[in-house]
Amino acid sequence: MADLEVQGLKRSFPNGTDTLHVLAGVSFTVAAGTMVAIRGESGSGKSTLLSVIAGLDRPDEGTVLIGGEDLTRMTEDALTAFRARHIGLIFQFHYLLRDFNALENVMLPAFMAGETRKKATAKARALIADMGLSEREDHLPAQLSGGERQRIACARALMNDPDFIFADEPTGNLDEANSEQVARLLFDLVAGYRKTLLLVTHSNDLAHRAGRILQLEGGLLRDEV
Repeated sequence: MADLEVQGLKRSFPNGTDTLHVLAGVSFTVAAGTMVAIRGESGSGKSTLLSVIAGLDRPDEGTVLIGGEDLTRMTEDALTAFRARHIGLIFQFHYLLRDFNALENVMLPAFMAGETRKKATAKARALIADMGLSEREDHLPAQLSGGERQRIACARALMNDPDFIFADEPTGNLDEANSEQVARLLFDLVAGYRKTLLLVTHSNDLAHRAGRILQLEGGLLRDEV
């Protein structure tokens, strides 16, 4: 398992005639196997920070080290391959492929990594069972509830056995009952599969399920006490 080390991340965006400084030198570390929540007001830059750390966006300055490898210096091809092996992503919207059933959506990362159909199918079915959705694996996304779709997205994130799960408001589109179910499953599975979780959320309840809470404010990150 690998540690995450973030040093001096800066990210700005044009804002009319001005410049919006979203990240102003963010630095922190996440030890392997821990669960960390990042909180902040809407528009504080939480999603931008997670995107930069996951290599979906490039910082203006700073480094992102995972297991000693600097994601900010990788080519796009190398970064894509690294994410496929080491990072599972969960977003507020599930992003399931509408013409693929639940099983096929979960299997997709394994296919992209070159896994055989037999092994990918067996692992996907095991993950879907962990989500309590074995009877729904042949259903298309449109035939699933919002909570079920997000649980399938969680299973997909675990498919390639990544070191890290990065989750951006994973319960943000769900009602209270489904939010609780998805949150419980997410934390149980991250612990059970011994993953490192970095969670972006505005939910106090979700944040306090993590072992550590970081607050993003004014482009800087600090530990909550």
